[in-house]
Amino acid sequence: MIYTNHSNIFKANLKEADLTGANLDEAKMKNIEKLVEFALQLVATETGVSLNYIQKVILRNSLLNNKKTYANIALENNYSESYIKFSVAPKLWQLLSEALGEKVNKTNLAALLEQRLEKFASFDNPQTTETTAAIKTAGFSTERYVLESPEGQVPLASSLYIERSTIEQTCYQEILQPHAFIRIFAPRNMGKTSLIARILDYGSSQNYHTVRLSLHHAGTQVFAQSSRFLRWFCSNVTQQLGLESRLNDFWDEDMGALINSTIYFQGYLLKELSNPIVLALDKVDQLFEYPEVASDFFVLLRSWYEETKDISVWQKLRVVMAHAVEVYIPLPTHRSPFNVGLAIELPTFSPEQVQDLAERHGLQLTKRELEQLMKLTGGFPYLIRLALYQSVRLKIPVQTLLQDATRNTGIYQQHLQYQLWNLQQHPKLADAFQQVLTAPIQLEIEVAFKLKSLGLVHIIDSQATVSCELYREYFRNYFS
Repeated sequence: MIYTNHSNIFKANLKEADLTGANLDEAKMKNIEKLVEFALQLVATETGVSLNYIQKVILRNSLLNNKKTYANIALENNYSESYIKFSVAPKLWQLLSEALGEKVNKTNLAALLEQRLEKFASFDNPQTTETTAAIKTAGFSTERYVLESPEGQVPLASSLYIERSTIEQTCYQEILQPHAFIRIFAPRNMGKTSLIARILDYGSSQNYHTVRLSLHHAGTQVFAQSSRFLRWFCSNVTQQLGLESRLNDFWDEDMGALINSTIYFQGYLLKELSNPIVLALDKVDQLFEYPEVASDFFVLLRSWYEETKDISVWQKLRVVMAHAVEVYIPLPTHRSPFNVGLAIELPTFSPEQVQDLAERHGLQLTKRELEQLMKLTGGFPYLIRLALYQSVRLKIPVQTLLQDATRNTGIYQQHLQYQLWNLQQHPKLADAFQQVLTAPIQLEIEVAFKLKSLGLVHIIDSQATVSCELYREYFRNYFS
């Protein structure tokens, strides 16, 4: 069992320690760290969740029994007390209770962990050696993992979210600034929505109000004209803030929708709330298909950004905006929101990140498997996760799954058919991509940006190239 060594070390520390003076304190600290490490592994194995930084802080302080309150912990770690008390701590005790199989609190935590360590120590059975070795030889871990679908946003509590260098921390620090405006750009299925969720979660930890709007969810009738879209926008923000709608009180048809929206935000929403608002707009490229509405809305966002420089009430507004298509609608430089604030372009996964993600799935990739996976997928997060997910679900080594990955019977069947459907709906894109398959080529800007948003091409020095071998092989066979 994975816990046996920790239990033995725990008992050895107790026996070997000279329980007097400084040695007593040192022994206690060693044993507490072993309990913390054991708790982290137990929670990960039994629930599939990895504890985050602040949960680990609460766990360690609870074992130390130093009488440190949630208020103390919040102050020392730059979190709000209410976030620690009503969000982080309850989730931690719930996870520990699930992992240990009984109700856990500060009082019984240490005793329950020590008892469980003793229990796992008795499970050290040498007869399992051959079975364990066989499983490991096939590339699978002997630990139990909760399998998560690669579709959609990676849940906040997931252990499968891979942070990319300093991007997350940069975004967290940015939304603390009164002038914050973050623009996240990447092709589809690259993790934009998952990053937005974490930015909003961090905002909540600072007692900020958070609003999340995905324009993909708006019906086509909403985009019929600017006034209708902006009323929909203001109404949704109001509802998510938990305020009473007063649109009719602030809306004057003679003033125009842009002025009405500005007055509504400044005179009501921002004035009503004392704390900052993080407004996250996902999939804003949906607007690109409606140039008039898009032009008005983006000009409005730029004007609000300018207002934050001089008008204090506007400094409460922090905007996060994500899109998959680069902007191809004409906007004057001084009226565009796409050339201000902090620009974040999400990169593909590196080999090290892919190896890390594989291990979180309980897989041990060989050097050859890692190279094959990187070459086939180009490091695209969704394609990587789908391969690892199917490997664990089907209990088939990654190398075997990749053998027919570019065929209609392979693990990427549905994804490739979806990409094909996109091209079939837009013959101009299909013709352009067929040319790219032959050799790198300079494309019409709108066509190039749309192919890039699908993840089918990279744009390097104005030349479009196929983004990965999966698409090259599949579509080369299709078009031939």
